[in-house]
Amino acid sequence: MQKSEIEKLVLSETKDQKSKVGVTAARGFGAAGVACGLKQTGALDLALVVSDSACAGAGMFTTNRVKAAPVLYDQATLARNQNALRAVVANSGCANACTGADGMADARAMANATAHALDCRADQVLVLSTGVIGQRLDLARVRTGITQAAQSLSAGGGADAARAIMTTDTRPKVYALRSTHYAIGGMAKGAGMIHPNMATLLSVITTDAKIAPALLDRALRAAVGVSFNRISVDGDMSTNDTVLVLANGASGYGIGELELGAFTDMLTQVAINLAKQLARDGEGATKFVEIAVTGARDEADAARVAKSVANSPLVKTALYGGDANWGRVVCAAGYSGVAVEPAKMALWFGDVNVFANGAPTSFDEADSTRAISGKDVFIRLDLGLGHARATVWTCDLSHDYVTINGKYRT
Repeated sequence: MQKSEIEKLVLSETKDQKSKVGVTAARGFGAAGVACGLKQTGALDLALVVSDSACAGAGMFTTNRVKAAPVLYDQATLARNQNALRAVVANSGCANACTGADGMADARAMANATAHALDCRADQVLVLSTGVIGQRLDLARVRTGITQAAQSLSAGGGADAARAIMTTDTRPKVYALRSTHYAIGGMAKGAGMIHPNMATLLSVITTDAKIAPALLDRALRAAVGVSFNRISVDGDMSTNDTVLVLANGASGYGIGELELGAFTDMLTQVAINLAKQLARDGEGATKFVEIAVTGARDEADAARVAKSVANSPLVKTALYGGDANWGRVVCAAGYSGVAVEPAKMALWFGDVNVFANGAPTSFDEADSTRAISGKDVFIRLDLGLGHARATVWTCDLSHDYVTINGKYRT
């Protein structure tokens, strides 16, 4: 694909039309979201995403050493089968984490029930769960939900599927892009416990491009590295983080080495959009914050400094209170573990340069306050050490975050 085509498809964002939302934007995929009683509110709590034909698959998972049963199940399944996947089944309301051998049996039971409903093999089904840690799944309700979802699959089910995986999210997260050759679309959930290194982050992405699992895995790793691994809400990493991508080849358009760059670019755009939606919907968030670190020795250093700033409770609470406390940003950069040099650093809140050459500038305090007072806040920190850069997305930390998490299980 030529560069002009890549630009065109980035601009051809699909609208929020019911027939082509998120995971059903690609041809040959159906989805459903149903309420099976896992949530006491009666809200949608079980989602099913199904391809009409076998898919290549790839996944990235939490690096937390405490991994939920569905994470372990999916890792084992993908190790055996990356060429003939058919479906993803996901529940909210219960994380199925720290549930021992029983939890693993429950994850397998979810896959088996889905395989039976779809008339496919159990190793063609991937499983996701999200919710409270340490509780057993109510398998009777899950099985009922799977049966209902399998009977309700449609190209218009993407919106319901995205709602069914929500926990403390205030809105569903969906996005899709289309080129003249193929489409890529996805859904995601997460509002708290978000600090991925691939935090209750779940995402399913689908495409009708035809691509080998090894190339799909390469593209996914590149995309996640600059999207889901560049967001933070609260510095807590979940036991359940999972990003899955399925490619069914329904478009007939093949992705080889020559086309991989354009495909990866498009996948990255979808992943970044979903990741930003997660940060915008952080628990109790009132501000969406973009932190760009420039002038680093390499990209890894830039990302490390940006994450240090993004995870600082003092930075986040200052932003919530509208206090342009630049000292907290500089401080967070200093303890990031990167060998920064204060005398070479420069910091901007929006378009206001507040710090340079190791000292505050003669900025107007009213201007700096204005720069962080809107719903979207931009911070740029130049390290003055090189030419590399990285961007991280986060949110502020409000009273509501404490309220939500202080009563999460009640």
